[in-house]
Amino acid sequence: MTKKQKTMLVRIIVAAVLFVPLFVAEHMGKLTFQSELPVSFLLYLIAYVIVGWDIVYKAVRNISHGQVFDENFLMCVATFGAFGVKEYEEAVAVMLFYQVGELFQNYAVNRSRQSITELMDICPEYANIEEDGELKKVDPDDVEVGDIIVVKPGERIPLDGIVTYGSSFVDTSALTGESVPRQVSEGSEIISGCVNGSGLLRVRVTKEFDDSTVAKILELVENASSKKAKVENFITKFARYYTPIVVIAAVILAVIPPLVLGGGWADWIERACSFLVISCPCALVISVPLGFFGGIGAASRVGVLVKGSNYLEALAKMETIVFDKTGTLTKGEFTVTGIYPKGVTEEELLETAALAESYSEHPIANAVKEACTKPVSMERVADAEEIAGHGIRARIDGKVVLAGNAKLMRAENIIYDANSDIGTVIYVAVEGQYIGSIVIADRIKPEAKEALKALKAGGVRRTVMLTGDKAEVGRAVAKELGIDMVYADLLPADKVSKVEELLGELSDKEKLAFVGDGINDAPVLSRADIGIAMGSMGSDAAIEAADIVLMDDDPMKIASVIRIARYTLRIVTQNIVFALAVKAIILVLGALGIANMWAAVFADVGVAVIAILNSMRVMKMK
Repeated sequence: MTKKQKTMLVRIIVAAVLFVPLFVAEHMGKLTFQSELPVSFLLYLIAYVIVGWDIVYKAVRNISHGQVFDENFLMCVATFGAFGVKEYEEAVAVMLFYQVGELFQNYAVNRSRQSITELMDICPEYANIEEDGELKKVDPDDVEVGDIIVVKPGERIPLDGIVTYGSSFVDTSALTGESVPRQVSEGSEIISGCVNGSGLLRVRVTKEFDDSTVAKILELVENASSKKAKVENFITKFARYYTPIVVIAAVILAVIPPLVLGGGWADWIERACSFLVISCPCALVISVPLGFFGGIGAASRVGVLVKGSNYLEALAKMETIVFDKTGTLTKGEFTVTGIYPKGVTEEELLETAALAESYSEHPIANAVKEACTKPVSMERVADAEEIAGHGIRARIDGKVVLAGNAKLMRAENIIYDANSDIGTVIYVAVEGQYIGSIVIADRIKPEAKEALKALKAGGVRRTVMLTGDKAEVGRAVAKELGIDMVYADLLPADKVSKVEELLGELSDKEKLAFVGDGINDAPVLSRADIGIAMGSMGSDAAIEAADIVLMDDDPMKIASVIRIARYTLRIVTQNIVFALAVKAIILVLGALGIANMWAAVFADVGVAVIAILNSMRVMKMK
């Protein structure tokens, strides 16, 4: 509890200690000086001032700034009116319960804000620079790209960089929500905001602090609350017009009936005061933003950063989700998935292909070299020549070796066994004799299939995959994962066109999300209703282009954040319907004189507290 909240709690307790005995004594007939107006009035006024002076101050201050119609103004008018008709106990009770509701609201908002601002703990306070053999703590802002920083065991990594010395396990839970540490060693990329484990690390800085991962994330979190959902904007506009209308209605209720019907001024003024208390839009103004704030906080706890409640609202209405293939549903890493030797062993086939590809840095060549268990001696290779669109010709141990696609085999008139496996097939021949084929493919992420099932179970109507890969590869991946539609052989510009085409098929209420790696797919991420970047820690393109950023590459997080979004919108809708329904009923009863000031207190503070409790369920969501 904050200092401000503690002070408010003390004021409420002191005012209650004064008010309750007065209230009990009066209703038991023990208040002997009830007829003595100044004494009774002053005792209740002391309790009122203790608990409500800040509301009166805010109302006066806001009026001086031109902001007349807010809840502070309504509370002042209502309680002053109650004092005016000698309903002292109701005036104090209304203010007392209102402040209890305000205290509860502040506590709830702070709890919700905490779940997001815990991310602020990832901000490093210093970086270690070695000077003359000693470590010196400096501000991360003062460290330049290329500098070597030292990260001791247990310290938070202050800047993005590459490990130049040491090995350790790094705790990434503050960024990804994952509890399993990641191992790093020389050559590993490392990002700011993570906590170093037990090993000493030296890191060469690759980004200034303002461009680092942690700075980008903090900026994103700080700006998240500024992007309001349509529901929030509606409530803000509603309150702006609603409050003046109810004030005018209360004045009419206090003045017109006595003039028309004659007499009874005190009764109608009391009804008007009750009307004002009932009409306070606190439950809506508080609970709706609190619900969305809780949803953003719940998402942050599982390693998902949502840039604003508008994106959370859109995600709740999303029925079509489009995936990029490479790096999103697949690992984006080429590996050997099949070895088919003919007349030689698997090891000999792999070794021959690896030697032929030894001078190439192509991802497919690297996959072959990594799969070969024998050391590749480049001294055995001579006259390596790349044949564009076909493959490689090289002389290995004095023999001519061909490694490439089917076109190369046909061009060289080599009889080969066609391989129909999904992926890139490398056919290998030595001295014009075919010795086998090797298949290289991008592996599907093990959790991708479950993620697609979870999305379908969560209400996503249509799943689509876009890929620049060959049609047969795209269809094979889509079939294995259970994706509804697949479009292959697409250039980046084609992906944008395809997303626009899919958007055109949706109604105004339906939303489309695109999930990509956030680097090559930035144009599509921007074009979709909701852009989701995954597997993009440290990617500026992802943070800039996407609306939602997954801090690791786990596609299961998408289903989680959709559940959070839909649950949040359901809670917000419940609050709106409940608050408006209760207020409408009690407003009518208050105007008819059936509902008194106590009913008004429930309609205002009670409804607000119930709505806040309902909103807090979002924060507890697992």
